[in-house]
Amino acid sequence: MFTLPKLPYDYNALEPYYDEETVRIHHDKHHQAYVDGLNKAEAKLKEARESGDFTLIKHWERELAFNGAGHVLHTLFWENMTPGGSQLTGELSERINQDFGSVENFKKQFSAAAAAVEGSGWCILVWVKNLQKLEILQVEKHQDLTIWGAIPILILDVWEHAYYLKYQNKRADFISAWWNIVNWDVANKRYNDAIK
Repeated sequence: MFTLPKLPYDYNALEPYYDEETVRIHHDKHHQAYVDGLNKAEAKLKEARESGDFTLIKHWERELAFNGAGHVLHTLFWENMTPGGSQLTGELSERINQDFGSVENFKKQFSAAAAAVEGSGWCILVWVKNLQKLEILQVEKHQDLTIWGAIPILILDVWEHAYYLKYQNKRADFISAWWNIVNWDVANKRYNDAIK
């Protein structure tokens, strides 16, 4: 069974950009709910295999995709931040300049894409091996609007529960603040692992 991973920093470590109360609720309640949903879906699919009764297969497969994607993306999201942020350097920086023209262009496109996610979802910088390039994806409901084989490099959660206590309906303000706590070291490692 899956478990909720510990945060790689204290709940208040991302202040003032990401407030302690939101981090605590987001991690301990929302992320935990996806872990619980994933475990339930896994158990129900095991029951179906053992009984041979696949009447609810469509439902449990959807639950598996939704909660599994929510758990994976949240785990990556927490790792994607660090107190005080870090500097974008190395091969990822070079590749961003190649694929987006400049880091500034990349940040503008990523921020615009994140702000424009309809309803709830994510904005993700991915490496697409089959295309041999970085792309920015808007992912809604965790499992929708993706490219198969895309490897997440940098993840931003723009579900309202991710920012509403501090930023209310000002998603663009949250996105702007988030750039101050991005862990580019983790993003660089993910990129270097992805291109191998």
